[in-house]
Amino acid sequence: MVAFITLLFVTGYLFIIFEHRVKIDKAVTAILTGIILWTLIALNQDQFDPNHPLNLTPVLGDISAILFFLLGAMTIVELVDLHQGFKIISQWIRAKHKMSLLLIICIISFFLSAILDNLTTTIVMISIVRKIIIDQEDRFWFASLIVIAANSGGAWSPIGDITTTMLWIDNKVSSFHLIRHLFIPSVLTVAVPLVFISQMKRFKSKVTELENQVTHNQATSVFYLSLGIGLLVMVPVFKSITHLPPFMGMMGALGIIWFVSEIDHPFQNPASTGLNRPTIRQALSRIEIPSILFFFGILLCISALEHIGQLKQLGEILEQHISDSSFVALVLGLLSAVIDNVPLVAGAIGMYTYPLDHLFWHEIAFAAGTGGSILIIGSAAGVTAMGLEKISYPWYFRNITVLALLGYLAGWVYLYFIY
Repeated sequence: MVAFITLLFVTGYLFIIFEHRVKIDKAVTAILTGIILWTLIALNQDQFDPNHPLNLTPVLGDISAILFFLLGAMTIVELVDLHQGFKIISQWIRAKHKMSLLLIICIISFFLSAILDNLTTTIVMISIVRKIIIDQEDRFWFASLIVIAANSGGAWSPIGDITTTMLWIDNKVSSFHLIRHLFIPSVLTVAVPLVFISQMKRFKSKVTELENQVTHNQATSVFYLSLGIGLLVMVPVFKSITHLPPFMGMMGALGIIWFVSEIDHPFQNPASTGLNRPTIRQALSRIEIPSILFFFGILLCISALEHIGQLKQLGEILEQHISDSSFVALVLGLLSAVIDNVPLVAGAIGMYTYPLDHLFWHEIAFAAGTGGSILIIGSAAGVTAMGLEKISYPWYFRNITVLALLGYLAGWVYLYFIY
């Protein structure tokens, strides 16, 4: 049964990859695959854990925490966008050539991800790019590099990625040594793809810009931009102080900006009504719900594989056949492009007992954080970009995968030979 469930997952995964060929929305495939896998587990529970009844409450809790975090972040971003806050930023970014603009966008994404997280950064930066770039193919390239930069920026910060946060909370890495060891390798994962892209004819031309004139009150746009970004920045701070899950801080941030939007406009303009002013309801209506449902389905599938022990077995196989722990980290990073990096890192934490700030933990943080960029469905940032910009799996694989892989290997080689 374990082999059959794994085969079904692989089949569903292939349907997701070739979405444009089979003409079935990836969200449909992901949801049905996840439901079928768990149905088979429920009907054959005696083969997995006969002493305990099947309990999906913890699974639903873990998935819901991620989905509510995503929902809150996307709503805040959409409300800021409705108030034309991102048009303000796009006017601040002065770059006439595509390569210069791409470099600026990647630098901002890299450092912003270290402060926020890779998921929120991707949503914010793609929203900004939409206000600057008119050509869809160009936006595909920009969004893909944002994913690489956001994942890389999250790897060297203890609050930039969920896996580095896991290692930090479990006392496997310290903030100072994590930054010291991983900053340069993380830079390499972005710099190497940019070097190759800079030689492409597409990026030697000038930017064809959208009309970015702010039509609303500019002070209001700046206010909502500052409030939105400020609240997003406070989410990891809230988590570090309260130790509550990140989605609590994100939903709290949503509540605050919602409250402000409710009381703001009537006082500024008494004649304004709910029909002609930006509201949270309008922001919610603009969210790409199928992308959230796709994410739900993928997480459901991964949790099913984790329940039947496939992920743990994979870790044991790696430990048996690869003696060098550094190469175990390298392989786990490659696997994180296919399998969710959270259970992979959780499995590594359970399997190894290396002390605080051992090189292996830094290699795991780097590999899990940046390896997901190799495939577009390998990270939350990639899945989000896929939904926001409608990037297809085949397009990303043809144009970005090799570049992301070269960047990942460059960072790993530096980390391995220097430390």
